[in-house]
Amino acid sequence: METYFKKIAGELNIAVHQVENTVGLLNEGATVPFIARYRKEATGSLDEIQIAAIRDRMEKLKELDKRREAIINSIDEQGKLTDELERQILAAETMTELEDLYLPYKPKRKTRATIAIAKGLEPLAKIIMSQNHDDIEYRSERFVNPKNEVNDAEEALQSACDIIAEWINENTFARSKIRGLFIRKGTIESKVAKGKEADGAKYENYFDWSERIMKSPSHRLLAMFRGENEGFLKLKIGPPEEEAIDILERQFVRSDNASGDLVYKALKDSYKRLMLPSIETEIRAMTKETADEYAIKVFTENLRQLLMAAPLGQKNILAIDPGFASGCKVVCLNRQGKLLHNENIYPHPPQNEIRQSISKIVQLVSAYKIEAIAIGNGTAGRETENMFRKIRFDRDVTVVMVNESGASVYSASPVAREEFPDYDVTVRGAVSIGRRLMDPLAELVKIDPKSIGVGQYQHDVNQTMLGKSLDDTVMSCVNAVGVELNTASKQLLAYVSGIGPSIAQNIVDYRNENGAFKTREDLKKVTRLGGKAFEQAAGFLKIRGAENPLDSSAVHPESYPIVKKMTKKLGCSVNDLMSSEELRKKIDLNEFVTESIGLPTLTDIMEELAKPGRDPREKFGFFEFDKNVRTINDLEKGMVLPGIVTNITAFGAFVDIGIKQNGLIHLSNMADRYVSDPNEFVKLNQKLQVKVVDIDHVRGRIQLSIKDVN
Repeated sequence: METYFKKIAGELNIAVHQVENTVGLLNEGATVPFIARYRKEATGSLDEIQIAAIRDRMEKLKELDKRREAIINSIDEQGKLTDELERQILAAETMTELEDLYLPYKPKRKTRATIAIAKGLEPLAKIIMSQNHDDIEYRSERFVNPKNEVNDAEEALQSACDIIAEWINENTFARSKIRGLFIRKGTIESKVAKGKEADGAKYENYFDWSERIMKSPSHRLLAMFRGENEGFLKLKIGPPEEEAIDILERQFVRSDNASGDLVYKALKDSYKRLMLPSIETEIRAMTKETADEYAIKVFTENLRQLLMAAPLGQKNILAIDPGFASGCKVVCLNRQGKLLHNENIYPHPPQNEIRQSISKIVQLVSAYKIEAIAIGNGTAGRETENMFRKIRFDRDVTVVMVNESGASVYSASPVAREEFPDYDVTVRGAVSIGRRLMDPLAELVKIDPKSIGVGQYQHDVNQTMLGKSLDDTVMSCVNAVGVELNTASKQLLAYVSGIGPSIAQNIVDYRNENGAFKTREDLKKVTRLGGKAFEQAAGFLKIRGAENPLDSSAVHPESYPIVKKMTKKLGCSVNDLMSSEELRKKIDLNEFVTESIGLPTLTDIMEELAKPGRDPREKFGFFEFDKNVRTINDLEKGMVLPGIVTNITAFGAFVDIGIKQNGLIHLSNMADRYVSDPNEFVKLNQKLQVKVVDIDHVRGRIQLSIKDVN
């Protein structure tokens, strides 16, 4: 284990004790957010990314050890394990090295080589491989044996070459050299599948495409792999064949005689029939994993930005799921997001009940003391927004377009059915839109992140790796913001450090049976919420208006005694300490350092006392699209328009400019220099000015730029 700690420390450029302590905390059941926030002394203030990296690397190394043990046992059972081979296996640092070492001993299905060996031709293969004999055809005649189905010398030589081909394929050094050639010079070639030109038109860019596989960006690789899986493309991956054969020839051909010629023949067969397909599969898997990792990184970063979007806060909301023929579903929510009223209005074609609709909205705004109106940005969204902005209400009412991606998924989900069993999907969808305006994080945790619409090829990547990364991201965001214990849904509570779905349900049941939690200590009364879960969760669960003001802060209960010592020294209350900067300045943190609590934690406590329960999310900002632009036909090149970033990919960012089609800011249109990461210039939900640089009316594509936009 110490070896692993050193290895990981070197890879992450941190101290060995930081890795060791972090692994120890993880093994004790501590979550990444808890360790990052409340165990800074143990980890040397590692952040969540570093802690997750340690966790993931340890898991990889454990998988490697598990496979290493299985390989050693398998070879030992065959009676072929030597001290040297065992040393090599124990020294292998990657799964590829392990599998190369195991390949000659791996139980095989019937192959041309195993058939030839069964015919007694392995000695002939060894004679040929020695390359010491020019009379090889004469020597092969003694291996002719019709009983073993070896009918003549030519058949004996061919079968012996099959054995040699397998030896060459299983040679660790040869595979390493060819693998290196793949990595240096391997290309991926994509061709359209015969007869699929029309059906596969969306892959037209890859109908005749070739590039170095190791330089192909994530989005192109995933697009080609998807096209192949769907049957529209044919892919071929490999290095220059002549160079591969030359590498093998230099290693295996040692004599210019008949034996050498046969070895050369065998190595060509070995490369084309065995080694090329085998290593192509490896390279495919390796590049797919790399592409997956990048796509998942893009997706999780988008998700983080979406979850951490600015909340409007607790307001009385009128929310609308717009539509044309089916009408607009209207719901009224109170400040806690409770559904008070729902009905339909029909302001758009074909009904065109504009006056009746406006009259109804004015009545609802007055009756339910509406403070903000949330309008879904889907079909009929802009038309509905334009109508609402012209209405004069008897109070200040904010009108906001809300990204409704995923609302329909939520509305048909078991979560929505449980929450609103007596209402149809249209009501549930509108409620989701309204609540998303109030608090995006609290509402979006109810939706499968893959359905939110901020990913790139999320259905093509490794689903286990994606799920783990998304869970990490959601948990990180939930715990960074903190959760109001007495109002949070069970879905939100489930992401709190140490809680999970089962205990989250128990918390809700306790609330329903006993009323609101008055203190964090009351959490210990919840069924199955033991000491460990309390330790992990308590600091992230807040109680607004609690008797102990620390219960509404991110100060962990284990640190309450420290705060008490501070107030005792100053002769003041906790409330006094929170409200008075002058009092806080009188505290010398060094006086409160203990064996378990150091300056990092004490500094966090002081920051929290200064801004108790602070929300790390930005303040809500208002936004309005250009009133003169409603369809793609209203666009002109050179126009500068307001827009909102809706999705970020490896090749650029998509921007909603208030029409049906989102525009694309390609990487090349972000700056006058080379750009590899769009997040360097834009963030999800960012409000910005964009210039229209190209319009493709046929395909409905809009090219945008943020270069030279004042």
